[in-house]
Amino acid sequence: MDGKKEIYADGIGQIHFTGGMVRYDFVTLQPKEEGMPPEYQSSVRIIMPTQGFLATFNSMQKLIDKLLEGGFIKKNENAQK
Repeated sequence: MDGKKEIYADGIGQIHFTGGMVRYDFVTLQPKEEGMPPEYQSSVRIIMPTQGFLATFNSMQKLIDKLLEGGFIKKNENAQK
């Protein structure tokens, strides 16, 4: 990974489409005052064309399928569609 930057995120806060591009706002959990639960704070935005978004979605779906097959995650049969 020479010259590559690693970014950590606890999740995606928002994902939206504007200006012909898909925008992901990644978030991290940040502590608040003592005794208060941490809150999500936007940390970085990734912007990609729709074709890149579709390719990314396809890659994620393939990984999800492998995780299911390997027993690392389970489908939530009670999830609303």
